[in-house]
Amino acid sequence: QVQLVEFGGGLVQTGGSLRLSCVASGNIFSSSRMGWYRQAPGKQRELVAEITSGGRTNYVDSVKGRFTISRDNAKNTAYLQMNSLKPDDTGVYYCTLLTITATRHWGQGTQVTVSS
Repeated sequence: QVQLVEFGGGLVQTGGSLRLSCVASGNIFSSSRMGWYRQAPGKQRELVAEITSGGRTNYVDSVKGRFTISRDNAKNTAYLQMNSLKPDDTGVYYCTLLTITATRHWGQGTQVTVSS
């Protein structure tokens, strides 16, 4: 069973930065697609960014130019660098791992709060 553990959430002022990390257990990380979702209060969970096993990235329009997703296969870790944060970025951020058999695993989530 794959386990995902997120680190790096917290409280930051508008314009600040945070880096989220997601560490995966097991030996399927390098072949898996990694992603970050977020859920704001009263809203549906949305995909923020994803990165394929080959390193291709995709972002929701609202974070393009501000967020960067990356991965380190040697460390079984995915990252989300978040710059120029806005209050609308507030929410619980979830790491996901999608296997080659299309099974999705979720982390427990980490809270990001951006104060105005």
